Amino acid sequence: MAKSSADDEELRRACEAAIEGTKQKIVLSMRVAKSRGIWGKSGKLGRNHMAKPRVLALSTKAKGPQTKAFLQVLKYSTGGVLEAVKLYKLKHLSKVEVITNDPSGCTFTLGFDNLRSQSVAPPQWTMRNIDDRNRFLLCILNMCKDLLGRLPKVVGIDVVEMALWAKENTPTVTTRRTVQDGPVHVAAAVIGSDLKVSVEKELVSQAEEEDMEALLGTYVMGISEAEAFSERLKRELLALEAANVHAILESEPLIDEVLQGLDAATSCVEDMDEWLGIFNVKLRHMREDIESIETRNNKLEMQSVNNKALIEELDKLLERMRVPSEYAASLTGGSFDEARMLQNTEACEWLTGALRGLEVPDLDPTYANMRAVKEKRAELEKLKATFVRRASEFLRSYFTSLVDFMISDKSYFSQRGQLKRPDHADLRYKCRTYARLLQHLKSLDKNCLGPLRKAYCSSLNLLLRREAREFANELRAGTKASRNPSAWLEASTGSSQSGNSADTSAVSEAYSKMLTIFIPLLVDESSFFSHFMCFEVPALVPPGGGTNGNKSGSYNDNGSDDDLGIMDIDDNDSKSSKNSADLVALNEALQELLDGIQDDFYAVVDWAYKIDPLRCISMHGITERYLSGQKADAAGFVRMLLGELESRISQQFTRFVDEACHQIERNERNVRQMGVVSYIPRFATLATRMEQYIQGQSRDLIDQAYTKFVSIMFVTLERIAQTDPKYSDIFLLENYAAFQNSLYDLANVVPTLAKFYHQASEAYEQACTRHISMIIYMQFEKLFQFARRIEDLMYTITPEEVCKLVILLNHIHRNSVMDRMTSYSFPE
Repeated sequence: MAKSSADDEELRRACEAAIEGTKQKIVLSMRVAKSRGIWGKSGKLGRNHMAKPRVLALSTKAKGPQTKAFLQVLKYSTGGVLEAVKLYKLKHLSKVEVITNDPSGCTFTLGFDNLRSQSVAPPQWTMRNIDDRNRFLLCILNMCKDLLGRLPKVVGIDVVEMALWAKENTPTVTTRRTVQDGPVHVAAAVIGSDLKVSVEKELVSQAEEEDMEALLGTYVMGISEAEAFSERLKRELLALEAANVHAILESEPLIDEVLQGLDAATSCVEDMDEWLGIFNVKLRHMREDIESIETRNNKLEMQSVNNKALIEELDKLLERMRVPSEYAASLTGGSFDEARMLQNTEACEWLTGALRGLEVPDLDPTYANMRAVKEKRAELEKLKATFVRRASEFLRSYFTSLVDFMISDKSYFSQRGQLKRPDHADLRYKCRTYARLLQHLKSLDKNCLGPLRKAYCSSLNLLLRREAREFANELRAGTKASRNPSAWLEASTGSSQSGNSADTSAVSEAYSKMLTIFIPLLVDESSFFSHFMCFEVPALVPPGGGTNGNKSGSYNDNGSDDDLGIMDIDDNDSKSSKNSADLVALNEALQELLDGIQDDFYAVVDWAYKIDPLRCISMHGITERYLSGQKADAAGFVRMLLGELESRISQQFTRFVDEACHQIERNERNVRQMGVVSYIPRFATLATRMEQYIQGQSRDLIDQAYTKFVSIMFVTLERIAQTDPKYSDIFLLENYAAFQNSLYDLANVVPTLAKFYHQASEAYEQACTRHISMIIYMQFEKLFQFARRIEDLMYTITPEEVCKLVILLNHIHRNSVMDRMTSYSFPE
């Protein structure tokens, strides 16, 4: 006998794996055959009633104090893995029926009262043998009685017979396990060496079993008397055979009718079988036709979906390529008046977005090579070129006409007796109207900005130069200042001429006013130009920050967003390479914008130099202050302009210093000049005036002039002294003493003059030492000779005679020196 599937451990583990995660425990599992066929004489099953392999598994699940029982139906999937198909709850089991038409008695059905359709016959389960059937049904009945407290209806099998089978075939070991509901008896089935626990409950109570034994005992079967019982069975068998033969003979007509009916039914069944075969063929052909129709229908549906999606995409593409009529009119022939700038700006934004939308990043690469897309891109490029050309022509003419209008109106410039501060607020307001248009032109075509920038620079350059020229002319004409002499150290000029110098502070104030007005203006124009002409450079002027290095602040008082400082080219090393090229282009454009305006500044500097050369000192300090304020936040050209102005002032002052040095050197021609030379007191007056004009960082310029002046003065003194060696030391003593006396106060506050003061003091001491030595040698030459002779006699005479002689000589020498010194007058 084959081993029962209930004892298959691999089957149990496969079932547990199939329901893993449900927290259910397998109690019993068996392989069965599922069918819905009807057993008949022919023993044939229809196509829909073919047996299918399944596995039935009884499982339990503990949920709190209760335990629920389930019936799992599992089938084999691809690869032979069990998977759960259906799940029945045993609490809904109402009927257990063994199919009587099955000769083997191994087929049964399970009826559940919660099925949705009761008209459909429940599936039939077929076991391998009677023992498997009894074992499975017995387990179901025991679980129902133990867990549910009731038994389902049993049809086709005797419960007593099953209880007897359980006692005869299953040796049990009764154990007790405690649950919350009370003790439960468990039947442990021991098969072979394995101890297997199966749930066996008492279907018949002990009292019922004793009653059945008493009832059977009252019936005397005579089983103990074997021969008598055998004879009795033979007689009863013969009687039954005779009764059966008699019944058969009596029922022969009925049997004939049954046989005839069977023959007719057989022929009908055969005809029906033939018809069914024909219908089966037709149905198979119909099924194939339906499948082909379904395939074509699926393709048509897919094609319909694709066509719909394609139409939607094409509609989007057409919408993207459509040019609105109002935008086309603005791009091709619209006006650029201020009232229509909003429409022009919207048209530019649409054109920029349309061109970007037809490029690969924003457009699917599959559309990029379509002819329609290429044609539309060419059409948009043509629109772009037309609009850029029209806008560029308009802006060039607009800049020219705007500047020409301002130049033709004299009220914009300085007039006689009235200095006019340049005001570009109206100009910037009108230009700012087209700022967004320039930004869109840059995004459409960067190359169009070059001619526009040149046109703007050339037009505005005329205005700036005219304003600077008129302002400088009126500034010079309105400044009243007497001209001071430039020959400060000339020998022929009287000393009183340099002492009565006129006040020329108005000259420095005029130069400062020129810078105060125009340097912030140039910086703001540079910043506005950078912002207006869309240069991608960093903003260096902070909002509200000064741009001119003085207290007046920025020229632009409107607080607008045009104050973008432009970094000098020399400070570009730390910036990104992306902005460097644009920065170079910006500074080149600013050179063209502001070129030529420096001539008017040079004219003011030259005018101030002619009035008072010493005013170069104060102008240099003013320029240096502006230049230090422009190092980090001004346009490059403004710094260049200030640097050139500083160089021009330095050249003019150097020219003045050189002329003064030539005046000092001309004193050398006056031979046999005695006493203090004229340029020493004049230099003291000049130095005092120069110290009064120092502003800012002009100290280096003044120190260099002092060094050159004093060096030439000392060299000239030495040369004049060499013309008369007899009185050279006296001449040097007098002039060095005069130099110290005249510069004593300045030397205490000016380190450079203090250095030359000490140098003059050393030269004075050297000249004094030489002069005294010469006087002593000339007056006491014979006495020195006498002393040498006395020293020679010391080696030949006695010491007493030497002492007497020394006393005598000392007395004579003292009287002689005192007489000589009282008769000689030393210079102060």
